[in-house]
Amino acid sequence: MTAEVRAPARPVVVPVLRRGLLDGWRGQIGWSIGIVAIVGLYLPLFPAMRSPELTGLLDSLPRELVRTIGYEDIATGAGYTQATFFGLIGFVLITIAGIVWGAAAIGGAEESGRLELTLAHAVGRVQYALESAVAAMVKLLLLGVVAWIAVAILNGPAELDVSTSNLAAVVLAWVGVGLFSATAALAAGAVAGRRSWGVGIGAGVAVAGYVLQAVANNADDLDGLRIFSPFEWAFGQAPLANGVDGPGLALLWGGSALLTAVATAALARRDVTG
Repeated sequence: MTAEVRAPARPVVVPVLRRGLLDGWRGQIGWSIGIVAIVGLYLPLFPAMRSPELTGLLDSLPRELVRTIGYEDIATGAGYTQATFFGLIGFVLITIAGIVWGAAAIGGAEESGRLELTLAHAVGRVQYALESAVAAMVKLLLLGVVAWIAVAILNGPAELDVSTSNLAAVVLAWVGVGLFSATAALAAGAVAGRRSWGVGIGAGVAVAGYVLQAVANNADDLDGLRIFSPFEWAFGQAPLANGVDGPGLALLWGGSALLTAVATAALARRDVTG
């Protein structure tokens, strides 16, 4: 009797990317629900906000404060959507999501011992880092799709009068600023091997970007600080009102690619501990 010969098992294609997406589906749904809830809470209020009383209130506030919170154009649909969602609550949501995913991918996996186990199963370090970055990008893009759909649905009922192409432009910028913090967290986790470092660096990048833009808005002598602010790269040219900002998107997405390269090089050269 001849022994049965079994064909060798096929290697799993992009295993880290697949696992990152499959393991994170609950979180993906949770973040999506949060985005829909915030959009549904704030945007329908826009018609009631267009009133002489609001205009008078804004006129009575210090101009520095109005510029800092991004309320200069709040009387327009694009300005209101930018000020209440993309530049404020939405910015916080996508930044936190990106930092959580980026910090957990390498630093968190190393602390738990999962990274060492994965690398022992014929997964290269460069492959692991690149697929982790792509997984974070895909998840953030999915949140961008959710945001685009939610705002587009309310565009008419809330009387926002926002262009759908400009909405796509601001969503790309919004995802880009989240991805920049995510890859900063990924790189820090790869360098230090600790999730806490990823969270700290990712959060620091987001906060510093917001603060630098706010300072530049209120001090003419410090206007040059804008160039160092990812928040400014994303929203400084008001893409929701003016359309795609090519240089800003290039800085965001190119910077994210550079940070991914840093994470890849760091993981490739460092001893991994469980």
